[in-house]
Amino acid sequence: MSVFSHPAYDHHEKLIFHQDAASGLQAIVAIHNTNLGFALGGCRMWHYASEHDAVADVLRLSRSMTYKAAIAGLNLGGGKSVIIGDPRRDKTPGRMRAMGRLINSLQGEYVSAEDVGINERDISLMASETPFVTGYQAANRTESGGDPSPLTAYGVFRGIEEAVRFKLNRDSLAGVRVAIQGLGKVGYELARLLTGAGAVVLATDIFTENLSLAIKMLGVIPVPSEEIHRQSVDVFSPCAMGAVLNAGSIPELLAPIVAGSANNQLAKSADGRRLADAGILYVPDYVINAGGLIEVYYQYVGADRRDVRRHIDRLAGETLPKIFHLAQERNTPTSEVADQLARERFMIPSADYAETT
Repeated sequence: MSVFSHPAYDHHEKLIFHQDAASGLQAIVAIHNTNLGFALGGCRMWHYASEHDAVADVLRLSRSMTYKAAIAGLNLGGGKSVIIGDPRRDKTPGRMRAMGRLINSLQGEYVSAEDVGINERDISLMASETPFVTGYQAANRTESGGDPSPLTAYGVFRGIEEAVRFKLNRDSLAGVRVAIQGLGKVGYELARLLTGAGAVVLATDIFTENLSLAIKMLGVIPVPSEEIHRQSVDVFSPCAMGAVLNAGSIPELLAPIVAGSANNQLAKSADGRRLADAGILYVPDYVINAGGLIEVYYQYVGADRRDVRRHIDRLAGETLPKIFHLAQERNTPTSEVADQLARERFMIPSADYAETT
């Protein structure tokens, strides 16, 4: 397999393959771009169908983190790591500590946090081997820390508010119908926020226990997984894995807005144009889901975390409307506008930029 000719390779700075024989850990770390600062990005554990799929995922995810940090106004680079394995079956403390040692070997060039399949306890185990992790509650500190998922969900909620205001000319989410694909930590919290605001939430999840809990506690309306994107709703919210917006699924969408927390929702860059041509407002994933990154960054550098929500509100209330209006004025997909704004920031060395806080 040639990395440099891989379709997901985008001038990445480093791609590290690692195997720990004692624990059985198989992991990959990708560092995309560090012009603005050290690379920060979560660690994902997933039962990939092939090693090729794992490489594609880590390359795409790390690139997205560079763009996310830039558009969020943080002096950070983009990185990501993946552990190959089923998180419900193959996760062990030994593998988590081995992952910590791998991260430590990079000496701060890459800082990790939670992602799909990895929880706060896992990050704590990694932290026993390295200081270069964030997004967990350390036993020896009194300040607030921990799981960034609620702040990710809050950012998606605020992004949906802004998209509904722009596209539907509605200032309230009361009665707005939202179809959520995926009820993990972010998707469930998003459903809680939406139902609390009076929205009608339809939802699905591959894990029946997640869906059952949301039905019982939040009153969501269950929908089969294969039908969730075809619902007649105001907002389709992908909150699971990526590449759900593609040449096959986009013509089946009935929602005028797509806004969710999943990373890399577009299977191909051309799918941004497909959405625009279909009259669908796509809220770029790495903009709307940046709340978790903002949160773990504030935790890691010791910034005043009372400002986290204000930072997220500014991203939703100022940056997203700017993207929407520019896309409309230029007849350009929102995904391309967001990419351009991000590149204008991270393609120049960080000394030329002040952090937006």
